[in-house]
Amino acid sequence: MKLSTRIRTARVRAGMSQADLAGALGVSRSAVGNWESAKGRVFPSTERLSELAMATGVSYEWLATGRGAPQAPSDGIPAADAEFVDDPVERRLLEAFRACNEQFKQAILTVLEAQAPQRPRRQRPGG
Repeated sequence: MKLSTRIRTARVRAGMSQADLAGALGVSRSAVGNWESAKGRVFPSTERLSELAMATGVSYEWLATGRGAPQAPSDGIPAADAEFVDDPVERRLLEAFRACNEQFKQAILTVLEAQAPQRPRRQRPGG
């Protein structure tokens, strides 16, 4: 994942707009937009990345390098449970699914599998 994507992911997960993050860091909204741009050529300084990590509640190591868990260690979310969901509806569905008991989860999966298009079976050579 590119730095620009990690910055955007951290901001969205924190529930902040570009303007909110810019205000928290004392920079312009266009600076945040440039950092998040896939074609951006200007990136925040190391000090600014540290401030950005604190403002959004992500770990500095993950934000700067992509290594480790995205959440700051104090949040209590195991790394295995971390997700990269930008869509608010998808996030709500994921949170609701995680809150369900196992029987309900299995029922949901059964319905989803029944709705999924069937993939054609591959024929074995010579058969």
